[in-house]
Amino acid sequence: MIGAPQYLLTLYIAEREGDEETPISPGYVADALDRSPPAATERLQNLDAKGLVEYEPYEGATLTAEGRDAAADLYDTYRTLSRFCRDVLGLDDHEDEAMQLVGNVSRTVAERLAATLLRDEADGSTETGSQSSPDTLAE
Repeated sequence: MIGAPQYLLTLYIAEREGDEETPISPGYVADALDRSPPAATERLQNLDAKGLVEYEPYEGATLTAEGRDAAADLYDTYRTLSRFCRDVLGLDDHEDEAMQLVGNVSRTVAERLAATLLRDEADGSTETGSQSSPDTLAE
């Protein structure tokens, strides 16, 4: 299910990677999440009402400080989930799967999953034999 976490994360990634100039257009968000532009606009307006983004009609959205903090936490979880989906489950579409799951996994589960993945890597027992560093969790 696509909800607020996915929208925040999409904005965060776009800002972080410089995929799009800020503010991020609703069309960009809609394309990234496979939603219609009106649905993306409505969700961005809702996030604006909650103080997580600043939304300007015909311009787009920018994360607020509160929204950026929330999105940074989601990004950490997303990276862990993406790595799990890639290295353990062997999924080609690991980033899409991680995007679907983010926001539905508690911080505790994400932290323990990350610790397990790192421990398995240190032991050399990752299923795919990947020796990625912690900084490349979502490559």
